[in-house]
Amino acid sequence: MYFSKVHCVRIFILLGAIFSARCASAEPDTQWFRDAKFGIFIHWGLYSELGNEWQGKSYYGSGEWLMNRAKIPAAEYAKVAAEFNPTNFNAVDWARFVKESGARYLVITAKHHEGFAMFGSKVSPFNIVDATPYHQDPMRALADACRREGLKFGFYYSQFLDWHEPNGGGNTWDFPKDKKDYPSYYAEKSVPQIKELLSNYGPLGLVWFDMPGGLNRDKTLDLIGEVRRLQPACLISSRVGNDLGDFRDLGDSELPPNVIDGMWEALFTHNDSWGFVKSDADFKTPADILHLLAATSARGGNLILNVGPDGTGKIPETSQRYLHEVGSWLTRNGESIYGTTHSPIPDQPWGVATLKTNRLFLHIFTRPKNGVLWVPSFSATCQRAVLLANGRKLKAEQTGDDLKILLPAALPDARDTVVVVEFTGLLQDAWTSTPEMISQAFDTFSVDAAKAKTTGQTSLKSIASSRYFGNWKHDTCAQTMQTPADAADFSFCFLDAGDYRVSLDYACLSGSKDREGVIEIGGQSLRFQTLLTATDFDSHEPLVFIRHALGIIHIASPGVLPVSIHPQTAGAELFWLRRIIVEPVK
Repeated sequence: MYFSKVHCVRIFILLGAIFSARCASAEPDTQWFRDAKFGIFIHWGLYSELGNEWQGKSYYGSGEWLMNRAKIPAAEYAKVAAEFNPTNFNAVDWARFVKESGARYLVITAKHHEGFAMFGSKVSPFNIVDATPYHQDPMRALADACRREGLKFGFYYSQFLDWHEPNGGGNTWDFPKDKKDYPSYYAEKSVPQIKELLSNYGPLGLVWFDMPGGLNRDKTLDLIGEVRRLQPACLISSRVGNDLGDFRDLGDSELPPNVIDGMWEALFTHNDSWGFVKSDADFKTPADILHLLAATSARGGNLILNVGPDGTGKIPETSQRYLHEVGSWLTRNGESIYGTTHSPIPDQPWGVATLKTNRLFLHIFTRPKNGVLWVPSFSATCQRAVLLANGRKLKAEQTGDDLKILLPAALPDARDTVVVVEFTGLLQDAWTSTPEMISQAFDTFSVDAAKAKTTGQTSLKSIASSRYFGNWKHDTCAQTMQTPADAADFSFCFLDAGDYRVSLDYACLSGSKDREGVIEIGGQSLRFQTLLTATDFDSHEPLVFIRHALGIIHIASPGVLPVSIHPQTAGAELFWLRRIIVEPVK
């Protein structure tokens, strides 16, 4: 059959349209994200130049919110661009830093709430190429450098908040809210800039949207459609809004108490702020990061950890040094993190666990004093146990569903030593059925209220509060206990006889002051009267907890005992219970 040139062109156009349509509707590959487990976030913008200082005043909390906190006029803030000249930025060094940290992907702020584009945008002159003496596009160099290092690369984009634009969300100190035209902002800046990022920087692993607003579900689906059309393989974060997106991002600095199904990401920052703050030296140690990474993996999610370079483009030396240590640990132990799924074994006094096919990885944060690692609810059959770091075989005994492993006197890494348990059979998920293991082998045991079974009107609620502005904390508390029938119930397995001191960690507002309560542990009762911690609650202020020692109980013989906390009489709410603390008496 003969086809003219015109016919051929038409056929190619048709095939191209079909291919584009399929790409736009196809689901992107998610396996790389599931396997990666660890990413680096970078918050970098004009706020990095200011370091949370404005006109001689220091602000505390998240530095990228300085313009909002100080209510800086947009025209005044824009002048900061004339001083922004990040001559210390080196894309190759940054990409190598991310790679050597052990992270598998990088997300960087292309535009934060301040409205300043950290890339060469043709949509608005308020960008790093046109408005600064730097006159270069660092995003292009960084995207290329990351791909050379084998890293997935993604952009953060604040799609609704834009304090520079009259019609952007958030700035009501310059631009009255009742005069804003949000659709025009999306049409004239937000969506066009998103298209630039999707079109001009090569294949993206993901787009990390933030602060949704001004769009209904249909318009959000249109935005997602544009992403799919331009970058079919690109993942989209849940903060695109309207319960959409490919993976779920939790609240800032939030670690869930239990396993979460599906793809999700816990996001933390290395110190207290996301953007660079001159006064912020509260960095998480390598041990902190390793514990956070392992705990996130144990729950089935990814950890994305933020660092905040300064205005010159320099990553804080402490971040470089500490994350290099994390990367060194992952070089030796990465098998216990990358490509793992959530653990069927809940958190233990010694640490957490991750799973990969027929291998259970036990992350030991605290060595038991007696050297016996107790793994409860081990429903499979243990074949052998070895140290991941050096392959040393360990003695293991299994009695029913109880697995005991004898540890060496000195562990290879006091921060996180990994024991690999190879097994046959099926490990049943035991997060909700395993009692809390308590023994004389540790100094203290902390049992979160999130693990409680509630009765009556008792509820479990995650409460967000802030230390400094934007430094969010999340605590799951047992609440609404008003009558003796409203209880938080637990199950404790005491492995050793002996005496144990019991304390409660709770917040008590003025309406609950002096309420009487009781904790019952296997027939023994400790009564108490609640102690005031705050008169009221404001989510933008710290939520104050008290550690209230109640007394000592005696455990005559090992065994599983029921534990219940409830009010003595009907009345106001008892308190907001965060955890029970049990300490062996020496």
